[in-house]
Amino acid sequence: MYSESLVPQLELVNATREQRKAVTPAPLADREKTVLLKKYHPDYKDSAFRDLRIGANKGDRVTHEFADLLESFSSLDHARLDLEPEVTTDVLVLGGGGAGVTAALFAESRGARVLLATKLRLGNSNTIMALGGMQAAVAAQDSPVRHFADTMIAGGFAGDRRLVKAMVEDAPGIVAWLLKVGVNFDRDENGDLATRMAAGMTAPRILSIGDHTGLNIMKVLKDELRKSDRIELAEFSPAVELTTSETGACNGAVLYDLGRRRHFVVKARAVVLATGGAGRLHNQGFPTSNNFGATGDAIVLAYRAGARMEGLDSFQYHPTGVMFPEHMVGVLVTEAIRSLGTHLVNARGERFVNELETRDVVAAAIIRECETGNGVRTPSGKVGVWLDLPILEELFEKGLLRKRFPALFKKFMRVRIDITRRPLLVYPTLHYQNGGVFIDETGESTVNNLFVAGEAAGGIHGRNRAMGNALLDIFVFGRRAGIAAAGRVGHEPGRLTLNHVANYYSRLKSLRISSVANSPTLFPEFIVDKI
Repeated sequence: MYSESLVPQLELVNATREQRKAVTPAPLADREKTVLLKKYHPDYKDSAFRDLRIGANKGDRVTHEFADLLESFSSLDHARLDLEPEVTTDVLVLGGGGAGVTAALFAESRGARVLLATKLRLGNSNTIMALGGMQAAVAAQDSPVRHFADTMIAGGFAGDRRLVKAMVEDAPGIVAWLLKVGVNFDRDENGDLATRMAAGMTAPRILSIGDHTGLNIMKVLKDELRKSDRIELAEFSPAVELTTSETGACNGAVLYDLGRRRHFVVKARAVVLATGGAGRLHNQGFPTSNNFGATGDAIVLAYRAGARMEGLDSFQYHPTGVMFPEHMVGVLVTEAIRSLGTHLVNARGERFVNELETRDVVAAAIIRECETGNGVRTPSGKVGVWLDLPILEELFEKGLLRKRFPALFKKFMRVRIDITRRPLLVYPTLHYQNGGVFIDETGESTVNNLFVAGEAAGGIHGRNRAMGNALLDIFVFGRRAGIAAAGRVGHEPGRLTLNHVANYYSRLKSLRISSVANSPTLFPEFIVDKI
């Protein structure tokens, strides 16, 4: 329920609706976009970054939050740990979201024995929070070539062409696999797969399942995984360090059993790292849409083992994160709503950006409005702009929002905000880690036998991810990493060591880098004491 102080602003949104329908802001020219991004997008705020002083990416510009993690010591007393493995398997998958489960399923399908270890419960990840849908060129008027071009343009041509090519070409096959295992995407009136437009795209290719696409896909994949007698599951067992052989190849990991509060060691012929992103680091103090376990673990573990990173200076700030009420700050309003024609409105009742620009441009435009005095201030002092959802009921039909976005409708009715009658106050929220561990087309990192999939991997999305490519990415590279990891079944993993950790510590000390922090952090500070 909105407070009295916001009532005049709500009335202004209603009063300006008709005149706003008549004028749609023109798309920005390339030069205008560049100027806007450099002035207002968080990726261009110099004070938020510093150069790394250690490791494979020494000298690279990274956020202070990542630098703090990578320039700190492990909480693990590596010198006193017994590295005798309690479990030996062919493929160790770290992470229980979409990328990890997909990797496990495809590794098992190639005959490998798999242990999947996850920080929380199976499926409790960013995947289940993916609302809007997944891109795939399955419509008659679309093609992987068009999907490739759209993805490269959205990412500022910074994406790795090999990886983007692999993603878009595999997309139709991934859709076929998901349908085969029982995923029911939305259909049109003819029974064909329903496809929708996404901001910045040139063809409708978003496949969805209501407004909880990721959650519904994960329900099916979890069932598939639990059917297998060749996939073991270790829940509430986050990885705290990788192990390497004497030649530097990855051959397992040290896990921490949260229930028993003890470490245990797993030996494997190959490891798939799929622990997700880093939204819970709250870069630059931004709210986040991410799961509580998204603390950048993969970056820390892989980097200490010697893996090269890619693009750690780029993050996606989803334009429409909720800013009111206070306890819902960071909750996402799916981009599908903007794609339908809703308006972004400032405190003057004006549309200030074409709502179908790419996410980075829209986010920068919202930040500009708020920083130049055109934002709407909440009773607690936060600032945002209006997302005029009720206009969709006028443009299309009464009941559209309740029918097309039932989860969103119910979520706000619980706090007595009827989105068919009231706009929502929004501001960019930290949503996605564009960079990550550098991989090749099979998902392998620069460390032998260490594969990476999902948000933990870098190089795919460039400097901005297009809506729907995250869900596609996790299944494409989860599959590729799982298959490639299973191909190492005949490989001898060698003796388990933590030599890379000892060497990393030595370099930190030689550079006189000291830190009171430990990494990986595993959980945000505000819940650590409750574990």
